Amino acid sequence: MRFAFFVARHYLCARSRQTFISVITVMSVLGVALGVAALIVVLGVYNGFSTDIRDKILGVNAHIVITGNTSEFRNGNGMPELLNAVHRTSGVVSATPFIYAEGMLSSYKGVKGLVLRGIDPSSSSDAIAVLQHLRRGTIRELAPDHGLPGVIIGQELADKLGVTYGSRVNLLSPAGQKTASGFQPKIRPFRVSGLFHTGMYEYDTSLGFIDLDAARELMGLPDRFVTGVEVTVSDAYEADKTAALLRTVLSRPIGIRTWMDMNANLFAALKLEKIGMFILLTMVVLIGSFSIVTSLVMLVTEKTRDIAVLMAMGATRGMIRSIFMIQGTVIGLIGTLIGYVLGISVALLLQKYQFIKLPPGVYTLDHLPVLLNWTDGFIIGASAMLLCFLATIYPAGKAAALQPAEALRYE
Repeated sequence: MRFAFFVARHYLCARSRQTFISVITVMSVLGVALGVAALIVVLGVYNGFSTDIRDKILGVNAHIVITGNTSEFRNGNGMPELLNAVHRTSGVVSATPFIYAEGMLSSYKGVKGLVLRGIDPSSSSDAIAVLQHLRRGTIRELAPDHGLPGVIIGQELADKLGVTYGSRVNLLSPAGQKTASGFQPKIRPFRVSGLFHTGMYEYDTSLGFIDLDAARELMGLPDRFVTGVEVTVSDAYEADKTAALLRTVLSRPIGIRTWMDMNANLFAALKLEKIGMFILLTMVVLIGSFSIVTSLVMLVTEKTRDIAVLMAMGATRGMIRSIFMIQGTVIGLIGTLIGYVLGISVALLLQKYQFIKLPPGVYTLDHLPVLLNWTDGFIIGASAMLLCFLATIYPAGKAAALQPAEALRYE
């Protein structure tokens, strides 16, 4: 094998007289390098987008949601026991009841429909991350102040309706109420007690948080009624295991869904896009590997006499095959390393300086996110090296199949 390495190194370093073959070799290296660099940057951007979307979803939603139509949810009978059982389950960090409803928010500037979440201020800040980082106000301000209960809305919605922190707004309930003049929507005044910003337009323009009691009164629901329980776990990626434990512990006819279940279609689509991008950009590396085939075939043709002499002097066909396989693999290795340096450098520059801006009204953030995943980096390098190695098989086999007598007949 040392002999094969020596000859392969000699062929790689002494190519000045073979200008055309050298150009093809350089193009092979550049093809592999560009393919590897493109894969690193594109998959880094994909990972950045996926992580950003996941964080924004988890910032507004709990890891696990428990819902049902049992007495615990309808009238609160047994709810403390249910919450205690949830808290005792391994992996659970917090649990809080909530009410899900829909309504309309009105101000002097207009009316906007929104999803209302009735929450318990004493326990919801641990379950809903976005409430821990409000732009204005605190979750404690949901309690009535001067007779007006509080509502927390997105900054985008506040801008649309021309309101700000402390402004008075009206919430309209579709449940309505009977009056002497007939059935009318129920309207209650609220005070904007907090503003949040997630970066996701759908959440920032159509989501509001109010106190549990205020939600029941607005929607005309019974005392102690809740829609469900939001659960936060220590590891979001282990939510399905904790959900399985909860199904065993609670053993009731209730629904238990994780954040992955509720967003399965979104993450399945993102995963499919990642696979598609990987396959598409691998074609660039494949083009570079084809150039390696061309370079080695031309080199075999150029070195026919040398190969014949080596075989006449005792070199085996395996040695000859190894010479060209090593040479092609080294070309692929150089291209892969250059691709790593180029791709990681571009990714780190994008990550630090954020010089590619995105329209925030279209995307969930205003810059191109990049998150380098070293597992993806290893797979990219391994795939590139595998393609380059496979590209050496045909020309190496062609070199090993030469007959010394035929090759030297006309020399």
